[in-house]
Amino acid sequence: MSKPPLTAQGAEKLRAQLHQLKTVKRPKVIEAIAEARAHGDLSENAEYHAAREQQSFIEGRIGTLETVLADAQIIDITTINASGKVVFGATVELLNLANDEEVTYQLVGEEEADVEQGLISITSPVARALIGKQIDDVAEVNAPSGPIEYEILKIEYK
Repeated sequence: MSKPPLTAQGAEKLRAQLHQLKTVKRPKVIEAIAEARAHGDLSENAEYHAAREQQSFIEGRIGTLETVLADAQIIDITTINASGKVVFGATVELLNLANDEEVTYQLVGEEEADVEQGLISITSPVARALIGKQIDDVAEVNAPSGPIEYEILKIEYK
């Protein structure tokens, strides 16, 4: 089984999130549980149940982040020699040929993807269509709404 890729910047963000969960949020929820217990009967104590649910979420996220960081292949994209081709970690400026709209995406690992920030998963249809292409190539994306053609305007490895 291959290791899922993760950019060095993405790994750093996930480490920061893990640190925040362990050092800030976990102690706060433990304190909230202790305070709710002090109020007496736990069977009808909404504060206690809410705090336990929050604790469950935090512990689950900590486990997920630890697993992702342990299993991932962390790639420093600034060291990649891709010969001008779109590869994992590349930031690509595209022109939608249907509506002349320009978009910029960075191809990242699944765990760090965030479309609103221009970070798309390497497994997404757009990323799969772009892999291996060069500047001025046209990539056809099979989107649910139908095919979309993008011309590659710029490729950066930062």
